[in-house]
Amino acid sequence: MGHVELPESDIPRPWGLAGAPRPRTSSGLPRGQDIGRPRQLPDLPNGRGSGATGRRPGPLPLVVCAESAGLGLPAWLVLRADGQPEALAGALAAALVWCGVRAARGRYVLRVPGRPPGALTTPGDWLLLVGVLAVLWTALGAPIDPAAAVVALIPGLVVAAGLSWARRLVRSGRRRAARRVLVVGEAAGVDRAVRLLTSREDHGYLVVAALPVGAAALSCAVPVPGRLAPAPAGDDASTVLGAAFAHEADLALVVPGPGLAEERLRRLTWGLHDGGLEVSVLSHLSETAADRIRPSSAAGLTLLHIVPPLRRGLQPVLKAAVDRAGAACGLVVLSPLLLLIAVAVRLTSAGPVFHRQVRQGQHNHPFVMWKFRTMVVDAERHKARLAGANENDGPMFKMRRDPRVTRLGRLLRRSSLDELPQLINVLKGDMSLVGPRPPLPDEVSRYDERELRRLAVKPGLTGLWQVSGRSDLSWQETVSLDLWYVDNWSVATDMGLMARTLRAVTDGRGAY
Repeated sequence: MGHVELPESDIPRPWGLAGAPRPRTSSGLPRGQDIGRPRQLPDLPNGRGSGATGRRPGPLPLVVCAESAGLGLPAWLVLRADGQPEALAGALAAALVWCGVRAARGRYVLRVPGRPPGALTTPGDWLLLVGVLAVLWTALGAPIDPAAAVVALIPGLVVAAGLSWARRLVRSGRRRAARRVLVVGEAAGVDRAVRLLTSREDHGYLVVAALPVGAAALSCAVPVPGRLAPAPAGDDASTVLGAAFAHEADLALVVPGPGLAEERLRRLTWGLHDGGLEVSVLSHLSETAADRIRPSSAAGLTLLHIVPPLRRGLQPVLKAAVDRAGAACGLVVLSPLLLLIAVAVRLTSAGPVFHRQVRQGQHNHPFVMWKFRTMVVDAERHKARLAGANENDGPMFKMRRDPRVTRLGRLLRRSSLDELPQLINVLKGDMSLVGPRPPLPDEVSRYDERELRRLAVKPGLTGLWQVSGRSDLSWQETVSLDLWYVDNWSVATDMGLMARTLRAVTDGRGAY
């Protein structure tokens, strides 16, 4: 039951569009007499409603041809110059396998708005190409020299990386013209959706208005052109379409709830689609990557199968191998820098070079974490006195201008060089190159059940927290990022985060 039908009068109505007459039903006829009649709903401006899905056609055949030519042609020239037999056949095979690898891994699929782009996907695809070709040429007994083949494939990697970079530039340009979103749902759900969408910029959605269900007030600062009745009403679709028309929205983001449940949501979707407005339904599966969700149906039900997080199998083994090898190489390559920092710490302030501190690792197991000392020797003794100046809203202590930090320590913290000795912890297996930050025991003692899930994986030298603002993040933002990583990590994600860490360290934002 929606609203009570009243004769036309000047009595203000709380539902529908603000300042606009509300039709008696979606068709203008008494309820129950409009079955089978086509709905006459407002058309959206600027050509919206044409059935476009928002995934604009792109020059993908051109990209495929450019990538295949960019790999095949240089490979043929290099193999022929090296005197390799069957150079043309080998180059053609490499080009075909390359396009197959790229297609199988979804590199030619236009990205859905709001889905974060993968990082370092091209080098990963190239390594997979080398592996596939090695198996293929070994099985066929191809006479091509492996070293020459790897060298011949390098130009293709450069071309593909350049094309991926160009496509990202084009997508970033399109992102400036983000999809205009009208959020529909009960007040609490609308507030949460608007708050999250406006707090970040790594998506293609711009909230232009909100249409709450019922009379509850919204705390988010967005225009509210009207309201839907608490119970299903015949003018739900026309109200939403009118609000979308007024704010030039091209997408209705519906937040399901008790007031917008199954049958009402289905009828609303019918009306919005008939009126040419696209609909997205917000899932309650927060902090779950889209790659882990598999939609299916059974007995008329829409099911979302959630793939379990990576805890066993090849990827954890590969992650451990990358961690140990990366830490060992890092300690060797960076040894001159580590020695220089150690001497500087020793000469600029009294006390030991390294600061060793007990932290909680995977499954809440304690370990001793190493880092260069950036504070005065008796810093822990002064921590209680500075507790009132804590700038973090959670159990973690952070102070922008901590008086215990030495002059050199401030520089080391801003550049994150003080963290380099943790490569020793990675080599020992206490930490990983990528993961949540290792917390202190007194911090963990105040964790709730949700926060304790941060300890389901090994802590990391870097992670989402470092590339997303570090100490500038609130405690809840830090926890949300860590939980996303705990449930959605992969070796490819780790590679991308390590690449983004360099930019975050260079920027220095949020490091103190």
